[in-house]
Amino acid sequence: MNQPVRWKLWLLTVCGIYPVITVLATILGPVLASWPTPLRLALLIPISVAAMVWIVMPFLTRRLGGWLAH
Repeated sequence: MNQPVRWKLWLLTVCGIYPVITVLATILGPVLASWPTPLRLALLIPISVAAMVWIVMPFLTRRLGGWLAH
């Protein structure tokens, strides 16, 4: 199978990461507001990456696999 072009992977990643970060920031933002930025990011980044790798990207690639392949 051919590899998808990079701009499609980039677009798919942006479309996936935006809602993940928005939801996490909305839910955890008030709780973590007093934390220094490096610590907030140290918590939010691994959660975001895990959500992308195991939930969001598999879902998006199944739904948009045909588009990615062309």
